[in-house]
Amino acid sequence: MNPSKPAIPAQRIEGLWRGLGAWNLYFLGKFLLTWTGHLNFQVLPNLIFALVLLIPIAHPMLRRARTLIAVPVAVALLYQDTWFPPFSRLLAQPGVLNFSFDYIVELLGRFIDWQVAAMLLLSAVGYVLLSPWLRLTTLTLLGFAWLSLGSLQWLLPPATVQPMASTQPGTPSPANSVGEPDDATLNTYLDTFYQTESQRKVEFKAPAVKPPPFDLLVINICSLAWDDLDTVGLRNNSLFSQMDVIFDHFNSATAYSGPAAIRLLRASCGQTSHAQLYKPPADQCLLFDDLRKLGFSDELMLNHTGEFDGFLQEVRDQGQLPPPALGVIPDGLPRAYVGFDGSPIWRDRDVLSKWWQHRLAEDQPNMALFYNTISLHDGNRQVTADGGTQPADYSSRAQVLLDDLNGFLKELQKSGRRVVVAIVPEHGAALHGDRMQISGMREIPSDAITHVPVGLKLINMGDNGQTVPVHVTQPSSYLAIAEIIARLYADPALSNGQAVDWSALLTDLPQTAKVSENSGTVVLDYNGKPYVRIKENGGWLPYPQQLK
Repeated sequence: MNPSKPAIPAQRIEGLWRGLGAWNLYFLGKFLLTWTGHLNFQVLPNLIFALVLLIPIAHPMLRRARTLIAVPVAVALLYQDTWFPPFSRLLAQPGVLNFSFDYIVELLGRFIDWQVAAMLLLSAVGYVLLSPWLRLTTLTLLGFAWLSLGSLQWLLPPATVQPMASTQPGTPSPANSVGEPDDATLNTYLDTFYQTESQRKVEFKAPAVKPPPFDLLVINICSLAWDDLDTVGLRNNSLFSQMDVIFDHFNSATAYSGPAAIRLLRASCGQTSHAQLYKPPADQCLLFDDLRKLGFSDELMLNHTGEFDGFLQEVRDQGQLPPPALGVIPDGLPRAYVGFDGSPIWRDRDVLSKWWQHRLAEDQPNMALFYNTISLHDGNRQVTADGGTQPADYSSRAQVLLDDLNGFLKELQKSGRRVVVAIVPEHGAALHGDRMQISGMREIPSDAITHVPVGLKLINMGDNGQTVPVHVTQPSSYLAIAEIIARLYADPALSNGQAVDWSALLTDLPQTAKVSENSGTVVLDYNGKPYVRIKENGGWLPYPQQLK
């Protein structure tokens, strides 16, 4: 036999070995985005994908077929490596089909990050210049080895989950947490939180001396968070500066309108899971039902039709509220905006003033109103004088809303009626987005979205000598709102006309740990750090630092 024959297969293999070729650019680009924090790179699936691409294939047709299969796999793997929630979650939202064309185009434009695009362009230029001189496949494999070093923890035995410290009803639950923030510990933390919350309830008691009649107006604002006010420079505004009470750390517990409204309407009980919202509530959990038992009549008003995603019907069913007091479409009011789905939106000043005149004509001593406004919702367009529409930026709409509510408070003051106004936003607008979701996207209830400004104002109910609001600095949620309302009704000072003692009224308010949940997605604060779970039974990840 020819001794040189064994060398032929080696030469053939060397000729077939092409490395990763242009796929190096794909992986090196991912490494760069991982280094800058834009990707949550998953080593194992990416390594398997790279190894499949490295398998030598002699037949040209088979190589082309592998490339055709690899392209969609690469796209899917890239999306899986982003911080975005599963794409199936978006398709599961039936309301997406009702988005206007202008709004869809606007959303698509937000997916383009020009800084990332410039960085990837420079990477492509570098690849073209360096590929003739360097073995980039070797560099890619070294990159995998580097990233793998941080993924070896799965080889270690899981940490032992220590028991959670017990909590009292008035403190965040579970407040004192122990154990490393692994999946088992965070799942136990979440279960303990909901178990503790299920035992909390506000008691609405009639006082020995019935207080003079007063009205309660709950103003539920869509898309308003502290983060949004900071972004547009409106944190220090005239509306909140005149509040009697401001909650500095109020958590709306969700990032979507329907669930937020339901949670507010069920404020008399502790926080439940998202799935529990759509089950019959426990006894004495419905805030407006508790008020009815004290002699309040209740009414509902919106500055929109409430048709999108069945919001109006959902609020009525889950909160046991009557139909809108002035009808779904108030007579004689011009449109101020057009929603992202093309539906009409009326100006808050017009709707509230019209309702207030309706209320003054009623022979009811105590009235409780639930008012919902979507003037700040993403995608709204301003109606022009000729009946057309034009873009309306968030800052101008926010200023109009604040001015409208200011004017309405003055109207209440002039009427002489005793009124308690509670401003409780649903969630924020996610104006600048972060690494997990684009601007305007609220699939994941991050702190920037759920940390909302909540304020209380007492009108014509005595002068307490305050010149600045009293700030509630503890972590709070809806249970604290219900507790204040119950205490206000039972406060003897409301009977004899004395000034309200806010110090006594706000002592030992219920505190609630920071846990927020949408369908299938949970964000919680554990020992001062946020963690997110984006699948029902998935693992937990540290929430990435915010991009601004």
